[in-house]
This record gives sequence, C-alpha cells and structure tokens, in this order.
Amino acid sequence: MPAHFVRHILSAVVSIAAWASPGFSFSQQIPQLDLPRIELRAGMHRIVAQVASRPIERQIGLMRRDSMLPFEGMLFVFEHPGVQCFWMKDTTLPLTAAFLADDGAIVNLVDMQPLDENSHCSSAPVRFVLEMHQGWFASKGLKAGSQLSGSIFNKKE
Repeated sequence: MPAHFVRHILSAVVSIAAWASPGFSFSQQIPQLDLPRIELRAGMHRIVAQVASRPIERQIGLMRRDSMLPFEGMLFVFEHPGVQCFWMKDTTLPLTAAFLADDGAIVNLVDMQPLDENSHCSSAPVRFVLEMHQGWFASKGLKAGSQLSGSIFNKKE
C-alpha cells in the first residue's frame, strides 16, 4: 500500500480514537451554529436568537463562538421553571444573560466575563434565559421588568 494511503488511514484512526475517548466532547471543539432560530422583540429592537432547548444544546450554549452579529443571541429554553445558573466555561464572548419570566419579562440581568467559571443565577425561577452581547440590553435601556415579546412567551391576560 502506498505510504500516503497509510498516513491517511492512520490519521483517520487517530481521529476516531480521539472521538471515542472518554474525555472527548464535540462541545470542546465545535461551536453550535445550526440551531433553530426565533425572532424576539424588545420594543422596536429585533433579536434573532438560536434556540437551545435540549440538554446538550444548553450545555454547549455559545462555547467556542468567536463572533456573533449585534442583534443575535441564544435563547435557552428549560422544561420547568427553576433557578437557572450559567457560567462562561470555554465562552470567549462577553455576554449579558437576561433571565426571563414565562411572559418574556426580564427578571434580572447579569453581565458575564469570558472564560469565567463562576455561576451567575436567576433571582427567581425561570424557564428562559437569553444571552446577548454584553451591553446590548443596557444600550437599549432594558432592565429588570422590561418586556420582550415573541411567539414562545405566554401572554398575560
């Protein structure tokens, strides 16, 4: 067999072995770019958010992303309300997390620094967390009590 085929086969075997090893995780290597997207609004401001609704999607979040458009974010959707806590492991973009009530009202906002492994938590049980570029909410005058809208949120009657 020619030497270049042997090198190619060995390279493939090493790659497969790395994927199969207990410590390997796709979340350590590949940013999530292909999640479904939803449009949200904060008054006249448009947000295009990737939706992370499965446990593995929420675990990976915005890890390994090196850029994001100014109006983009990620919406984390949980099955049940709870005190949700986030950290910035392997996340290099400075972010603000908006912890959201079922109707889209901002419960609290937390600025998070790149690669910080400290927990940043909601001040009350929530099902939704929206991560945007750090400063995005402040630049739009949004704070706790401000209302976001979108088809995913329950409307108050």
